[in-house]
Amino acid sequence: MGAVALLVILMFIMGCFFIKDDKVKTLEKNDYGKTLEKNDYGVFLNADASSLERFKRYDLIVIDAQYFTKKDIESLHQNGTKVYTYLNIGSVENFREYYKTYEKFTIGKYEHWDEEKWVDVSVPAWQKFIEQLSKKLFEKGVDGFFIDNCDVYYYAPRKSIFEGLTAILQNIMTLKKAVIINGGDTYVTEYRERYGAVDHIMTGVNQESVWSGIDFDKGTFNEQTRETREYYSKYLEACKADGMEVYLLEYTTNPKLIQEIKEYCKEQDFHFYISSSLELR
Repeated sequence: MGAVALLVILMFIMGCFFIKDDKVKTLEKNDYGKTLEKNDYGVFLNADASSLERFKRYDLIVIDAQYFTKKDIESLHQNGTKVYTYLNIGSVENFREYYKTYEKFTIGKYEHWDEEKWVDVSVPAWQKFIEQLSKKLFEKGVDGFFIDNCDVYYYAPRKSIFEGLTAILQNIMTLKKAVIINGGDTYVTEYRERYGAVDHIMTGVNQESVWSGIDFDKGTFNEQTRETREYYSKYLEACKADGMEVYLLEYTTNPKLIQEIKEYCKEQDFHFYISSSLELR
């Protein structure tokens, strides 16, 4: 009787050790043989190769692979870490080496981001450039693409913009890698309504600030409005029903809100990353 009770207790303790309140995490050993937990998901758009060791603590990371080498990515793969690269298809930033070449195709300023302008994605030269850039990133060995600024269709809801985004995304999909659209709900919803499914343009969706909000004027974080949260939740659940992987990127340091995010993502089987900074380093 005592031995059986002891066995039950040990099994319970082991179960508690392996299961957390968010998605189940995998385990690895460090150089000293100590078992460490690997986090499910992380977004580090402003980090560089000096963070490679830190990245190895994640199952999946998003980086800007334009600033990493093929060797860097291979080292992460050897650790079992998947690498998705950031790819901005709907706007162009002035710190990119190609900014001056494509600035003439911009169509407006990007609110809150002074270094960035929206791009006319219907321009063949821009589409060709994104095709070439995505292939260069593919050749570095990335596992997928984190596509940003399909929201250009919200900014300029024109037929040519819709068709331009569709052409770019369908071309990236031919590389047979994961394609995660960050935001872009107006475009994705329109595509679903037109064609009944979204699997020709994406394999997953990432949504920022479902539960948390950003006050750009004050430079602070707050809680998202209930109306906006419910809108995004409905949108993400529709994407999940389409067979898409769903990721949340939240910005907050509020313990209560963090717990609510974790519980929601556990219930919905969503991935999530919670950052204390907009810098995403």
